[in-house]
Amino acid sequence: MPDVLVQDVDGAALARLEERARRNGRSLGLELRLILEQAARTVDAATARARAEEISRRLADRPHSDSVELLREDRSR
Repeated sequence: MPDVLVQDVDGAALARLEERARRNGRSLGLELRLILEQAARTVDAATARARAEEISRRLADRPHSDSVELLREDRSR
């Protein structure tokens, strides 16, 4: 796997990342690797919007219940 070098990281940001790694029980290197991998998997807004619109189109002909009523019913139990 290739190495990546990031220079000029703000000291406060680095301290927060180190604290995050410590809280998660990971090394800083592993924490950064996981953050980068997650960021690389993140879908851009236009793609996410297109997916949401497609799902809405597929569900358009189906009846939908009012979620407010379902929540009220659940909370009253």
